[in-house]
Amino acid sequence: MAISDLHTPVMLERCLELLEPAISRPHAVVVDGTLGLGGHSEAMLERFPDLTLVGLDRDTQALALAGERLARFGARVHLVHAVYDTVDSALAALGIPSIDGALYDLGVSSMQLDEAERGFAYAKDAPLDMRMDTTTELTAADIVATYGQGELARLFREYGEEKLAGRYASFIVRERAAAPITRTGQLVDLLQRATPAAISNQGHPAKRVFQALRIEVNQELAVLERAIPRAIAALDLGGRLVVMSYQSLEDRIVKRIFAAGSTSTAPRGLPVELPEHRPELRLLTRGAETASDAEKARNPRSAPVRLRAVERIKEAA
Repeated sequence: MAISDLHTPVMLERCLELLEPAISRPHAVVVDGTLGLGGHSEAMLERFPDLTLVGLDRDTQALALAGERLARFGARVHLVHAVYDTVDSALAALGIPSIDGALYDLGVSSMQLDEAERGFAYAKDAPLDMRMDTTTELTAADIVATYGQGELARLFREYGEEKLAGRYASFIVRERAAAPITRTGQLVDLLQRATPAAISNQGHPAKRVFQALRIEVNQELAVLERAIPRAIAALDLGGRLVVMSYQSLEDRIVKRIFAAGSTSTAPRGLPVELPEHRPELRLLTRGAETASDAEKARNPRSAPVRLRAVERIKEAA
């Protein structure tokens, strides 16, 4: 099976449309901060023949597969094993002072979901792992085994927005005292037993808990908080950043940072806006854009996506 058959890039044409004014410039550089299997990157390199790509990913397996896919573009491609909040140091190591565009396609990749042994999917029994970067140490099994009841409840409540956070945490602590919880199937079975019958039909009980564990293992929200400002700082004047989120916690962070950067800092009542008060960014989307009904039908994983984009309109102070 071809690598392209494993991965359907989400909202591909819209991403290219938003990035085009910036990355079609002569000798442009674009960062794909979440390279995955390289679908978006391949399309950008094909569409813009003068473009250089810096692709970042924490998943060594994804990097290897994307490297095969993008090998035909030769020296136009630089792949880096890194988490995307280290974009500044990755660019510095390559001697690239600024970029024209950046694309962040957040969340878990199709490949990670499809490989049962990675432990991301609650529908498949596998080791309770969930590491995007398998060279790191902390796994979901470690969290389930060592976090206190209060810590687990906070995690499920804050990162999973789970209403039964306390109940689920209590069941986990009681169950692990009898036997270690090391597989996704064990955890799913426990959560199903812990869910009151009256609400058992309101979505899969493991969905939000698995999301919370995955976010904690990979520190996804903390990474995102650091990554977006660093990507904006790397943008040249007229550079553009496109971010696709798949759950509300991510989208809220992106929305907040974009709103702050696109708002004047002039004190209220000032008759004239001084240059230093002008916003750094211009919003390119009206709110968050979603995939079309046709794309959702064709690629179900595009259903929850929320896309936001900005353009840098002021040099850094």
